[in-house]
Amino acid sequence: MNTSLSQKSSIEEIRVRFDSDVERFSNLESGQSATMDAPLSMELISKAAFNTTANIQRVLDIGCGAGNNTLKLLDYISPFDCDLIDLSLPMLEKARERVGAVNSGAINIIQGDFRMINLPNQTYDVIFAAAVLHHLRDDQDWESVFRKLYHLTAPGGGVWITDLVTHESEAVDQLIWKRYGAYLCSMGGDDYRTKVFAYIDKEDSPRPVTYQLELLRKVGFEHVDLLHKNACFATFGAIKSC
Repeated sequence: MNTSLSQKSSIEEIRVRFDSDVERFSNLESGQSATMDAPLSMELISKAAFNTTANIQRVLDIGCGAGNNTLKLLDYISPFDCDLIDLSLPMLEKARERVGAVNSGAINIIQGDFRMINLPNQTYDVIFAAAVLHHLRDDQDWESVFRKLYHLTAPGGGVWITDLVTHESEAVDQLIWKRYGAYLCSMGGDDYRTKVFAYIDKEDSPRPVTYQLELLRKVGFEHVDLLHKNACFATFGAIKSC
C-alpha cells in the first residue's frame, strides 16, 4: 500500500461508499466476495462468542453493515439486546430490519464513528468488530480504540474481530498479497484485482494480527486467541476476566 495515512479516505468518503452498497452487503456471498473465508470467519466469531460467554444479554456490533454478524449469533442464542453502530444510515436501517425480524430483544442503531460515540462501560457481553478496524490509522488511534473496547466489555465478556491484516516482515507481506491478488483474479479477473487493491490502498490501513493480539493484552484482556488466518485475513478475539 502506497498511500500515506494523511491521504487515506476520510470518514465521510467511506460512509458514502457504503451508503450505495446496502443490498450487496445484505448478502454474505456477494457482499464479502473480496474477503477470503468470510462465511467461516463469521461462523467462528459467533460460535466463539456463544461458547465463551455464560450469559449473553447485550451485544455491540461495530461497523455492523447490514447486520450479518449479529444475525449469525442469533442462530445460536436469542433473544438479546443489541447496539448496532455504522457510518451508513441505510446500512443501519437494513440491519435493524433484518435483526428485528428474528430477535425480540431491544435493537438500538447508532450512526457515527465508533471512536466518537459515548457508550456505557462494562456493559457488553459480546462485541463484534468485523472488517472495520482496518480503518484505524496511527498507533495512538489503534491503542485508543482497543482500550475503549476493553472498557466497554462486561466482565466475562469478549471482543471478537475478523479483518484484513498485514505482516511484520515485508517479504512475507509481499508474498501474501501476491497470493491474495491471485485469489481476486480467480474471482473476477485482473480488473477486479486492480479495483480491490485500489480501494484498499486508498481507504484502509490494516496492521499485523501479531500487533493486534499484543495490543489486546496490553489494554487488559487476559485471554487472547487466534481462531483462523488465511493469507491477509485473520479471525481472533479476547475475553475479559470476571
